[in-house]
Amino acid sequence: MNKPELLAPAGNMESFYQAINAGADAIYLSGKSFGARSYAANFTEEELKEALILGKIYGVKVYVTMNTLIKESEVQEFLNQVEFLYQNGVDAILMQDFGMICLCLEKYPNLEIHASTQFNSTSLETIELLYELGVKRVVLPREFTLEEIKAIRIPIEKEVFVHGALCTSYSGRCYMSQMQGGRSGNRGECAGCCRLPYKLYQGEKLLKQGYLLSMKDLNTSKKIEELLPYVDSLKIEGRMKSPAYVYYVTSYYKKLIEKKESSKEEQEQLKSLFYRGYTEGHLFQDQDLVNTKSPNHLGIRIGKVIEVTEEEIKIKLEEELHQEDGIRFVESKKGMIVNYLSDQKGNFISKGEKGQIISIENKVDLKTKDQVNLTTNKKLITSLPEEITKRVPVRMKFSAKINTPWSLSIIDDKNHQGDYLGTVVEEAKNAPTSTERIKEQLERLGNTPFVCQEITIEKDNNIFVRIGDLNIARRTLSERLIGLRRNDYKEPLQKEEKQKERIKEQEPFSLEEYVAVPKNLFRVKEALKEKSILQEIIKIPKGKKVIGGASLNVYNSYTAYYLFQLGYQAITLSIELTQEEQQELCQIIEQKHGEIPLLIPAEGRVDVMIIKGNLLGLEPNQIYHLKDPKNRDYPVIYDGRLTHIKASEALKKNNIIGKNVFYATEKVL
Repeated sequence: MNKPELLAPAGNMESFYQAINAGADAIYLSGKSFGARSYAANFTEEELKEALILGKIYGVKVYVTMNTLIKESEVQEFLNQVEFLYQNGVDAILMQDFGMICLCLEKYPNLEIHASTQFNSTSLETIELLYELGVKRVVLPREFTLEEIKAIRIPIEKEVFVHGALCTSYSGRCYMSQMQGGRSGNRGECAGCCRLPYKLYQGEKLLKQGYLLSMKDLNTSKKIEELLPYVDSLKIEGRMKSPAYVYYVTSYYKKLIEKKESSKEEQEQLKSLFYRGYTEGHLFQDQDLVNTKSPNHLGIRIGKVIEVTEEEIKIKLEEELHQEDGIRFVESKKGMIVNYLSDQKGNFISKGEKGQIISIENKVDLKTKDQVNLTTNKKLITSLPEEITKRVPVRMKFSAKINTPWSLSIIDDKNHQGDYLGTVVEEAKNAPTSTERIKEQLERLGNTPFVCQEITIEKDNNIFVRIGDLNIARRTLSERLIGLRRNDYKEPLQKEEKQKERIKEQEPFSLEEYVAVPKNLFRVKEALKEKSILQEIIKIPKGKKVIGGASLNVYNSYTAYYLFQLGYQAITLSIELTQEEQQELCQIIEQKHGEIPLLIPAEGRVDVMIIKGNLLGLEPNQIYHLKDPKNRDYPVIYDGRLTHIKASEALKKNNIIGKNVFYATEKVL
């Protein structure tokens, strides 16, 4: 059976260490720029260098996310960052921006590029195009089912999310954060609009209210074996999560992959670290996707409040509670860190036992006898090792024959080999150097990244070898192996950017003649008309005339050019660009590439979320409305396959001037 890579997140260096300790095969992280989690701590250039070196030493791949959309003014900075990572041995870079994917494949021939889930590879034809371009791996949408994954026969590596937070909308096609407050999810600045409370109306009638769009957390652990034969990488979400979360979730899935049983205690540990309720997601066609009651970490139940005063809260414990644990009072929605615990005699204690009645100070002004949940597990956090504890297995071969130099070889798990030739072996005058003494000394790898898995010793019986010389040989070869592992990556290659042809005047087109193809189809070509408006990035078949819609996220001239080369007759600029940015981009495209027809989104309500299925329980093709906490009104419609949440306001027609500029109506949005 296939054994996929286990891919762990790291938002900072401490999480990176814990991912290694937990047994991750690969780790994904981000620099300070261009990552889709800009509010994580992320890594400085020096930390990136350190992470890449440590990854090589400990045999863990390091993938760097540069998966945001790139404005024209940022292209050079983006390329500088790519080159920096490339020169420092990055194992792969995750990208969303189609123009940057194509450009980097041109400039850096042996750089491994993964198409981020933000790329929105929902169609077979999109995945096929990525493979043909030279993209090594595609991070599949969270909306794919296992049956759809099985149907992907394209020999590209397939990565799937198996645990962690879920987006409500298809990734790469959520514009609500940008439309609400100017923070683009496609630029790593998502404001988490899906975690807000909403009211759903049909006409004037209130149908329901609550956290209607707040997804539960993905947990596929019970069905992980079903997934193993069909994917190449199992991805844990969580670059915003704590080092403890990274360690324990990664450890948990490592055991499952290795077919080791997990205990109920380990399963509960995960809930204490972060838990919004669990779902098996679209992957296993779970219909229970949303927690409408709370968007926050719920934790696990550990007791019940039995008495409340202004100064004190008495709790009957059902599980342990430690000093400095975090707790949440469920119904009151209040939380606190437990600074002081006392027993029924008033004595301060560091831990309350299961079944015990304990008292804590009432610093949250609790009024009711509420349920108590554990939300921060101090015991788990403090039990984490502070340094990297993983060790790389090595084999040793030692040979010592009288009157010839003794030799030592150390071979690591990747068959790197270091050889050391010692002094001429003398016959022992007094006590000979025993096999046990040699073995003991050579296995003392101490603070090195290595552990001796196997040692072979061939020697004459009556020999004398200086112990100090053995120590020098062991240290020398350990350092040599570290050097070999650090430099174990492909020599970077770099080519000049190819000269782009100038586009000549195109034949006129009438947008009214084009039919909008439904969004996010698994098989796109079957739905193409003679003249189509398409929201997917594919290679356009001969004989079809296709206009690229707003969901192609055209942020720069490179994306526009490469899309045109794929056969798109006209290309819509991103709705997230300002009027000034749209105007500037139109001018740049014309100056660089000639007469590519460009569409400017105008006079319509864009889909700010596209959601698989009927998340809100709507009647098909009926107009509903969502209202947010600021009473903004979002039209909603379920078309029988997807739920479309429209912008609260229609786009205004921008005054963009250009020879090849046209205004797009709502059907290109």
